Amino acid sequence: SMACCLNLCGAVHCSDIAILGYHRKPPMLDHEYLDKVCEIPLAVAACPTAASNRPKYNWPTARKSSPLTS
Repeated sequence: SMACCLNLCGAVHCSDIAILGYHRKPPMLDHEYLDKVCEIPLAVAACPTAASNRPKYNWPTARKSSPLTS
């Protein structure tokens, strides 16, 4: 079994032989590519710490001058 972090999503804790790989820096994720791979979205959704989730979208702020207020 193989896990990429200490969360043990790869069922390392219940295997006879386990390998734990870790990153010194957070990996750079290409979300456009990952969305097209079949099993990766399930792994991202199951991650307990949301370590590999897509960043949240920041909505633009309200317009400074709207037609209703001017």
